Amino acid sequence: MAEAAHYSATEILRDGRKIVIRALRPEDEKEMLAVLAASSLQSLRRRFFVARRHFSEKEIAFFMNVDFRNQVALVGCSEENGRPAIVGGARYIVTSPGSAEVAFFVVDAFQGRGVGSILARHLVQIARESGLHELVADVLAENGGMLNVLKKQGFEIAPAQDPQTIHLVRRLA
Repeated sequence: MAEAAHYSATEILRDGRKIVIRALRPEDEKEMLAVLAASSLQSLRRRFFVARRHFSEKEIAFFMNVDFRNQVALVGCSEENGRPAIVGGARYIVTSPGSAEVAFFVVDAFQGRGVGSILARHLVQIARESGLHELVADVLAENGGMLNVLKKQGFEIAPAQDPQTIHLVRRLA
């Protein structure tokens, strides 16, 4: 979806702050790496299933070079310490025709403010408009916050192959 590459919308967080949801840009790389470096090991583990702060050049290129057809990536930008900052991100990657896997990350200081829910809502909207039929997610069983976010967005629990994760599916009509 070509329009997703230029996506931008403004929302209000639970605490009254504005958040801009927009397409990830290549020039966001330095800030994205800084966000990951400053995140707690628990948050990193919940996103990547391992607590890791460093990524290879190939991994960085994969995450930053988004084609907005087979991979869509959004960031949430809000004010932090008096300046605009990336406070969360969401993406989907098409895994088979009509189906994509989703992933989310919210910086520690912004967890519980509605960032994940807002990102999920926008990502579902883009996926639907792109003609996808379903979104899937694997979430660590301990990650109650993300499980709640996804359930509120219509994701339902489905059989999982890994006992440490919960597999969720969101059908898009």
